[in-house]
Formats: sequence, C-alpha cells, structure tokens
Amino acid sequence: MKIGIAYDLKSDLPASADLPDDIQEEFDSPVTIDAIAAALEGLGHEVERLGDGRELLKRLLHDPPDFVFNIAEGHGIGRSREARVPAVLEMLGIPYTGSDPLALSVTLDKDCAKRLVQSTDVKVPQWEVWGPDEPLDDIETRRCLPWTAIVKPAWEGSSKGIRGKCVVDTPQEAIEAIENHRRGYRQPILVEEYIEGEELTVGIVGNSPPQILGVMRVLPTRKEERFIYSLEVKRDYLARVRYECPAELPPERLRAVEQAALDVYRTLGCRDVARIDFRLKDGIPYFLEVNPLPGLNPESSDLVILARLAGWSYEQLIESILQAAVRRTAENGSL
Repeated sequence: MKIGIAYDLKSDLPASADLPDDIQEEFDSPVTIDAIAAALEGLGHEVERLGDGRELLKRLLHDPPDFVFNIAEGHGIGRSREARVPAVLEMLGIPYTGSDPLALSVTLDKDCAKRLVQSTDVKVPQWEVWGPDEPLDDIETRRCLPWTAIVKPAWEGSSKGIRGKCVVDTPQEAIEAIENHRRGYRQPILVEEYIEGEELTVGIVGNSPPQILGVMRVLPTRKEERFIYSLEVKRDYLARVRYECPAELPPERLRAVEQAALDVYRTLGCRDVARIDFRLKDGIPYFLEVNPLPGLNPESSDLVILARLAGWSYEQLIESILQAAVRRTAENGSL
C-alpha cells in the first residue's frame, strides 16, 4: 500500500522576535518523520512524505496515496487548524489515520472539550475563559474560581504556554498572566482550577473497542511545592522527571482513571489513537486535556515513552495506529 505522511516540520516556520519561543513546539523534527517512515516501510508499505499546506495539496492532486498517516498540526492560531488536513482528505476521498475534523477541532479548543466532558461522569476542574479583548475587571465576580489556578492558552497543544510561572494564587496574578498570554498567543485564555494530585497520562489505541495502552505517572525527580508538567520540564525531561508505567497506584484508582479515559475518548469522538491527561486527587481523576495527534518522536514523546514502558516497540505502536485506521475504514467506510 502507498502511504503518505502528512506533517509539519519545525523548520517550516521562520523564527520571529514577536512570537513565543514555543511557537513551533507542536511541529515535528525530521527524526520523527524518518522514524515513522521507516516503521511503515518495515511493514512493507511504500512511503511518500507529503508535508502540509500547498505542497501536500499538490501531491494529493497529482498522485494520491492509498492512505495517509496524519500527524499534521496546522500553522497559525485558529482552533480548527488541526482539522484542515483531514477535511481535505475527506473531500478527496482518501482514508487517513486518526480523528476526524470535528474531533480535532473540539479537542484543540480546551473550553469546548471541557464542556462536553463535563456532560459525563468524568470530573473536570472549574474553569473560565477570557477572550482576546475581553475586560478582566470581573475576574473576581464572574464565577467562583478557586485560587490557586493555572493560566494557559485555550487553543494550543504540546504544553504551549504552560510554563513554570503559569500557576497563580490571586486574581491580580491571574490578570498579569492572562495579559502576558494574550500578547504572545492572540487567542482566548483559560483560567483553570489547579488540582493538587498525581500527574497521569493515558495512552489509547484502536476503536472497536479502544484499547488502553497504559497509564503513566509523571514524577518529578526533585521535590517541588507544585509540580507542573510544564514546557520547561518536558524540554529537560531526562533530568527533571521519571516515568512510571504502569502507574503504581491502587487497582481501584487505576480502573477509575482507565474508565475516565475511555469515557473521554468516546465522548470527544477520538479515533485510532489518543493520549489523555488527568490529575488524580483523592482517588478521583480530573480531566485536563486530550491529544488526538500525540507526538511520535521515537525517543522523547510521552506516548512513545508510555508504550515502551508497557512493552511495545516503536514499530508496534505505529503498526497498531495504522491497523486501527485501516480496520475502521474497511468496517464502516468512515474516512
């Protein structure tokens, strides 16, 4: 089968002093693209690197592949940017891996995702959202937000904007953090209840039914008053954290986290693969966010680390994602 890989390379976007230093954080390095290509070729497939944007469109129209392995995140700050490639593929009738345009838009918009998850039995931290130009003088009265809180961009992934100073203890600190994020990210800003608890991420692969790949606990290597799995920590993960999978938690708590992850996966319409983040407090999992386009760097991405600790090789992970998509397409004709 001829498989095209849709992706965004970090080098595609010129550096700018006006943009945050994490503006390219979602994009992939050539190492990741080469690893995925090698895994697919090892399965006997012919592989073409499609990229994204105009080049992807030209290649799809000139010589369409049989299937697309999609990890494209999309440029810009729009909340539907991750949906662009799947929407084009559906228009052209080309099957692909991963979630559909609606799920990718819903999950990138943290406010929207939380509202949908809140309709289930899964706990969600309290939150509020302020638009890019919305006044902040009601921050103490609009809703009873708990202090301490965490401030983050509403339409970003890969921990963009989640830095060591994003935890606030007062409304004034929140205002300062919101204004700082507005300047850098030019989008709504989310202020969310800070949950003191275990940092967990859950890997899921497949559809009918989806399979829990593992529950991984992220533990700081040094004592911290408030551990945040921030971008600074992720960039220095070898020194700053250790990963534990399966998470060494009581069985009933593990089951609660797994069930919450499956509920979120189904509620948000995820397909083929996703990584879902929680904080576990007093035995209750609190949903933070979901990544339906999880990073696949062969060394440093959370899902890959989780899979490795669960006994899966990188090649097995890529094969499982592809097989889930191929099976889904064959069973119900869903692109």
